[in-house]
Amino acid sequence: MADRSALAPVRLTSRPGRLALVAPDLALLQGPTSGVVELPHRLVWLPPQDRRFDLEDGFDLKRVYEIVLREAICIDELATWLDAATLRRLWTELYLPRGVRTAWELRHPDLVGHRAAA
Repeated sequence: MADRSALAPVRLTSRPGRLALVAPDLALLQGPTSGVVELPHRLVWLPPQDRRFDLEDGFDLKRVYEIVLREAICIDELATWLDAATLRRLWTELYLPRGVRTAWELRHPDLVGHRAAA
């Protein structure tokens, strides 16, 4: 009899109890690339002034991507806040849970190439 664990799909998590969410197509990611954005309270449990990020600032930009990749629960959130070209450019610099990084790289192998090139 075959080992059932070998047949089960991989369930990668962003944190215990939350599955990593991955955009089915990077072309869907057409979020802002400049200016100041205010992430919704659902993504960042902080007062409004602390949910604002300047996308021109490298630290803030990476922070937005890390938060959204870790906390998003629907594809619309990914599409609203992330940009495909920016994600590719930042990929190697993002501090992400292993499950999130692995899930995205399994679905979008070209991100691995960006990782190796950096």
